[in-house]
Amino acid sequence: MIHTQRLVLRRARIGDLDDIHRILSNAAAMRYWSTPPHSDIEQTRDWLAAMIDASPDESDDFVVEHGGRVIGKAGGWRLPEIGYILHPDHWGQGLASEALGAAIAHVFARHPVAALTADVDPRNTASLRLLERLGFRETHRAERTMQIGDEWCDSVYLSLPRPR
Repeated sequence: MIHTQRLVLRRARIGDLDDIHRILSNAAAMRYWSTPPHSDIEQTRDWLAAMIDASPDESDDFVVEHGGRVIGKAGGWRLPEIGYILHPDHWGQGLASEALGAAIAHVFARHPVAALTADVDPRNTASLRLLERLGFRETHRAERTMQIGDEWCDSVYLSLPRPR
C-alpha cells in the first residue's frame, strides 16, 4: 500500500468492481484507452480478475483511492510499461500526477527495470504533458498501432530512465 498526500494506492480486490466499472464504462475516461468503454459489468469483472491475478514479476499495478472510493488505477501493468486512468470527475486536480508519481517510485524501488515506458495516443495531449512533467521523453511514433472499435489510433512512445 502506498500513501500520498491525498491518495491511497493499493492492490485491487473484487469488491472494487462497481467503482472500476464506473470508470471503465465511462466514454470520456476510455477515449484514449486500449479498448472501447466496457458495455457490461462482466467485461469489467474479467478485467479486474486479470489485474488481481497478474504475476507480481510482470505487473505492479494499483487501484487509486481518494476519499475512500476507487477513482482509478496506476502502475506497471505489464512491466516495464506503465499506465493509468482516472474517472473524469477527478481530472484537473493533480491526482493523476500524484498517483502515477508514487507508482513510478514504487516500481523503480521494487523492480530492476532500466527504464519505464508508456504508449500514448498523440491526441491525448493532457497525458503527454503529465508524462513529460514526470520526466518521460518521447522515443518515437508509429501510425495505426491499435484498432479500438472501428477507429485506428497512432502511438507516441515515451521512456523514463531509472533515476541514478
